[in-house]
Amino acid sequence: MLQKVKMKWIPPTVFDAKYVLGRRFDDAVARADMKNWPFVVIEVTFDIDANGLGPLSMEVIEHMVQEAEKYKAEDEKQRAKVPSKNSLGPYALIMKTTVEKEKLGGKINNEDKHRIPDKCNEIISQLNKSQTAEREESEHQQKGLEKVCNPITTKLYHRAGLEELQMLFFSETLVMVSDTGDPRGELTIEVQSGKYKDQQGLISHCLVVHAGSHGILDKTICGNSVLGYLSWKLEPLEQHSHEFIKFPILPMERKTSLLKKDDQLAMTRSVREGEEVKTSETSFPWDSNEGFISEAANLVLLRVMAWRQTVPSNARFLALDTEGKLCCSTYRALGFQAIQVGHQQAQVFIVEQTVHSEEGIPMSCQFYLLSDGHLAKRVQVGSPGCCVVTKMPILREEDEIEPPPVFHKKPLVWEEDMELYSKFLDRKEQLRLRHASYLGQHPDAQALVSDFLLFLLVRQPQDAVTFAAEFFGCFSANFSPSPSLHSSHPLSPFRPLDPEDLEDRADSGAG
Repeated sequence: MLQKVKMKWIPPTVFDAKYVLGRRFDDAVARADMKNWPFVVIEVTFDIDANGLGPLSMEVIEHMVQEAEKYKAEDEKQRAKVPSKNSLGPYALIMKTTVEKEKLGGKINNEDKHRIPDKCNEIISQLNKSQTAEREESEHQQKGLEKVCNPITTKLYHRAGLEELQMLFFSETLVMVSDTGDPRGELTIEVQSGKYKDQQGLISHCLVVHAGSHGILDKTICGNSVLGYLSWKLEPLEQHSHEFIKFPILPMERKTSLLKKDDQLAMTRSVREGEEVKTSETSFPWDSNEGFISEAANLVLLRVMAWRQTVPSNARFLALDTEGKLCCSTYRALGFQAIQVGHQQAQVFIVEQTVHSEEGIPMSCQFYLLSDGHLAKRVQVGSPGCCVVTKMPILREEDEIEPPPVFHKKPLVWEEDMELYSKFLDRKEQLRLRHASYLGQHPDAQALVSDFLLFLLVRQPQDAVTFAAEFFGCFSANFSPSPSLHSSHPLSPFRPLDPEDLEDRADSGAG
């Protein structure tokens, strides 16, 4: 006998599949949630006999197709909301967490420190209240949040001073492991301060980055190294990179050098495949390379992002792809995650860097960074292995520098100081007589002081004390006449003359 069994048909909605999967239709929770589902539940009747589910009639099939087409537009609209929601929520949480960190408290003012969390809390509250926000509304909210956050985060990143960079000076070592966990090599990264001598022989302080890896991949020895000299603005002064793969039949080697020459960034590349060597030279105008991030600068920039626990919104920089051509490199935060480091759990901040080559496919690397910039894990997307740290490093913390003491000025009312007042009264007549005597012996003193005040007003020197010493120095009893030809570097009136200086001045005067 055939019997009628009533079942429910749910139109295919990707966005709300999580509300349906794994639940029975008669589940009390499912029936309660049904009232809040953004789709309509329709009733479909199937014929079931001893052989199981009977065939659907053409009328039922056509009705199902019509219902699916009817709600297709709604499904597409719901599906379009997902990326905007998934982008807005995490971005608000990351910015809120970043600004509320104690270590950033002294780097932004109180107004900015409250403006971002207030805006983020407003966005998060709206997302929690409304799960059916339109895509345009979510995008508008994110643009509004970025308008508030971007100027503050940009200001924050531009304040990477010497003290902060010094917190990033350390070396670290990671182990290269295969997908089965077997060790395959080693990766070392070191950032230190140093000195750089340019082509003109000028020596300047700089950042020195040295990184290298060596290991075995598919029974083949391979490795690479980078040595870079960077300015304090992370601009490349000079960089040398070397990469090799020792295939048994056709070994490959690639060398790339970057060098700042006047207003140009010169690049020299050498590619060797077996016995064949190809060399090329290219120059880029220095002004057009603003925002260029070299391999060495990338390692420092990642430590800065880890220290600040944030990635600037829409972070895009110029970079070089594997073929030595300029391309775009982007960074994005993937959030926080707890991973096993050695024998303990550690919270890491994940940053993904993608190099968008114009000819090849994009190459992405994910960096799992500890709070002080140490690299806990490095994963190249698509590669079977990764680099991990085997022992939890000692995390570096920013020293809390106490503000210098402030000594407020107190007015000196000498009339109320009886001891000081009595000393002045006792010497008042003596000082008056000495002043009158000096003016009598030097009638031009008043005119001399007037000339000095006039020159001081006209020239407005930066150092008024030195200017006064040079002006009145010639009237000193110990003053020796200057030579007819003055030096372009005159001696300081406050520095005692060495015997050799006295002899030089005497000889020049005699000449």
